[in-house]
Amino acid sequence: MKWTEIPTGKTHSAFQHFMVALGEEADVAVERINSEVEFTNRLATYARNGGLEPSSSQQRAREIMGKNFFGVEEAIRHFGANPTRRQLANLSEVPFSETTLQQCKDTHVLVAVFPLSIRGAREKVQGKGLFYDQKWYNEEAFASERGEVSWQLVRKTSIDNSTSKNWADQQALLGEDDEVPTAQVLVYTIIGHFLATGERLFEKIYVRTSSVRSDGYRVCVGRFGVSGLNVYDGGWDGGSDDGLGVSSARK
Repeated sequence: MKWTEIPTGKTHSAFQHFMVALGEEADVAVERINSEVEFTNRLATYARNGGLEPSSSQQRAREIMGKNFFGVEEAIRHFGANPTRRQLANLSEVPFSETTLQQCKDTHVLVAVFPLSIRGAREKVQGKGLFYDQKWYNEEAFASERGEVSWQLVRKTSIDNSTSKNWADQQALLGEDDEVPTAQVLVYTIIGHFLATGERLFEKIYVRTSSVRSDGYRVCVGRFGVSGLNVYDGGWDGGSDDGLGVSSARK
């Protein structure tokens, strides 16, 4: 909700509480708010994040990854995450070295993944046209899996030369430090990254994930066009298609 839509009484009350909390330093804060844009922006970010201060590890990761960073702040802003102390503690240290982040800063998205299922993510962005209108996976277990809170370094494109290959041949292309993410992680990354940057990942291609549906067929995600993100069953692992690659993330 924009501040202009908040009842005047509430905004005045909030401002008064803020001034009282500042005490004898209120004049200094007011002067800085009026004259220093960066100071005001920091205050606004702090307020939006629920009073959370990013760790030095998170700050450094953001500096390296640039727009390819979807952290705790973004999860709060775009997915309405409400982190617990334990979740914040688990995310306080980014588990990838600066060398790895430098290597991946243009090819991957560093994502603070919260336990939000595919169905949950779809509900969060309902009305924004970000999911293709599909019902087939509503009762599938993979669509309700919330996953674990974690940092994920997800590749923005399919693995090179992974199209027109079956699942086994695609697996052979994975590096020793790579793995195939779940559908939950990939959907969270695709939707979150779009909300934060406006960039559509996997716009013209489907990629296999590590998730499978109840009949054993592998879950694929992609073709994120103007009609929304598609989630579909990619069929038999032994099959191949020139529009079907494989996704990857760093371990």
